[in-house]
This record gives sequence, structure tokens and C-alpha cells, in this order.
Amino acid sequence: MKPVIEKNIIRILTFSVVLTVLSLVSSGIGWAQDSVEQKIITLSKNKWQWMADKNADSLAVLFDEKSVFVHMGGSWGKQQELSIIKSGGIHYKKADIHKVSVNVIGSTAILLNRITLLAVVAGREVTNEFEVTEVYVNENQTGKLGSLSFTKVGG
Repeated sequence: MKPVIEKNIIRILTFSVVLTVLSLVSSGIGWAQDSVEQKIITLSKNKWQWMADKNADSLAVLFDEKSVFVHMGGSWGKQQELSIIKSGGIHYKKADIHKVSVNVIGSTAILLNRITLLAVVAGREVTNEFEVTEVYVNENQTGKLGSLSFTKVGG
């Protein structure tokens, strides 16, 4: 085989191992038959459900220690995001996903979601349309969410 092809095969196999680990964390769905992109999409959907359920324990496993979260009101790290979810400071009630795409670059997967988010923020129910960027990284053979960023779109 050509060296470039061998490198790509090794990279894909390594990322597949990471996603298998993620499957143990997420839902137990039979991911071995799915593509890498589909595994990331499934993990993202699980994340939205965990956020709606305020399941901070599952989210704590998914979020990398150095993860960052960018919202309309500011940006912060893992512990603050988990605290906000636990306390209900932001309650992600329902994310309706309209469009999703995944790009894999090396051991990093970038997922883009176009969503309508129903949330309770500071006691007020609000609905906003967002383009959400999720970055998943392979850290020591474990898949983690490294970044979650919300960009408001529409009127």
C-alpha cells in the first residue's frame, strides 16, 4: 500500500476505536455497523437528551476536563457548564435538530447542528434557532467533547 493510504487507514481505525469507547459511555446502541459520522451524530443526540434530563453524571464523563462552552451570555469551562445544568440556570428542554453534518479531521470530529432550542434561562422559557458547533477529540484513546458553541441565527 502507499504510505498515504496506510496513514489514512490507521487514522480511521484509531478513530473507530475511540468511538467504540464512546458507545460504552452513551447508549449501548449497536454502533459497530454505523459509520464514524453516524456514531458522532448518535452521541450528539444522546448529549442533547442528557442535557434535557439534567443528567450531569453522563455529561461529566463526556466533557473533557479542558472543554469550553460558548453561549449567548458568555463562555466557560466544564465545571461551570455542569453546575449551570444541575442548578437549572439553563435547562435545555428540547433541541429540535433540523440539519446535521460531521467532518472528521485526523482524530478530531467537528459536528454542526442547526437546531431550534427550547430552553429555560433564568426562569424564562425561550426558543432560539442556533448553529451549534460540537468538537469531539481523541484524548488518550478516549473520545471527549472538547467544545460546544452556540451561534444564534435567524431573526
